[in-house]
Amino acid sequence: MIRFAAITPHPPIIISTIGRSNLNLCRKTVNAMKAAGEKFRAVKADTIVLVSPHGPVQYDKFVINYSPTLRGDLGQFGDQRKFVFENDRELIDEIAASGRAARLPVGLARELELDHGALVPLYYLISEKDLSYNPGLIHMSFSMLPLDYHFRFGEVLGKVLQSSPKIISFIASGDLSHRVTPEAPAGYSPRGRVFDKKLTELIQQKNIKGILNLDQELIEEAGECGLRSIVILLGALSGLRWEVKSLSYEAPFGVGYMVASLNIK
Repeated sequence: MIRFAAITPHPPIIISTIGRSNLNLCRKTVNAMKAAGEKFRAVKADTIVLVSPHGPVQYDKFVINYSPTLRGDLGQFGDQRKFVFENDRELIDEIAASGRAARLPVGLARELELDHGALVPLYYLISEKDLSYNPGLIHMSFSMLPLDYHFRFGEVLGKVLQSSPKIISFIASGDLSHRVTPEAPAGYSPRGRVFDKKLTELIQQKNIKGILNLDQELIEEAGECGLRSIVILLGALSGLRWEVKSLSYEAPFGVGYMVASLNIK
């Protein structure tokens, strides 16, 4: 069953060994990630389900990492911590079978390392001090199919996870607009901030219909990478009672960072 859920950004710069003095510019996000990590660890999930925009994305298929052991590090950014998880392939088999039964395109990939879209949230979720806690992990990516496919895939996921006796934590990794300020790495668009404000409001309101019906031109102009992860999560929670426990937002480097912890009732 799903006992914890969160929406997280994934910029390596929010990790102290990478961001260093820049952490003062994104303190709100760092503090929110630390708080989400505390809530996550209190649940003691058996398995983490994590959707990353930087996994093996295929245009017309949802891809799940089927490597027996999932490992990776942020060495390319300057942090040497190593992550190793056992893949929960038992649950993956159920998810893949249920997805195909629902006529949704689900594929499996092997021998893939964990990407920074997964590793940055995991850095805050998994404490180096608690060596006895080592949950399983399911690492997957979204597709480029329409949003309603992602919601339906999330519904399939949710049914499988809710029927499992395992305690599950679900993490939707993704940054919001990459075009919020003139200094943004993807270039500036005034619609970047419009998108971020709209999406954060819709999430706080639990307005799923509004999220699924966001203007496609606004989405494209915003240059986001988290919306599809979020929609999958919302689909997975569609049969549950939940509320937004806390939500923070800032865009210190021109990219929108939202951290939302969801309370599953």
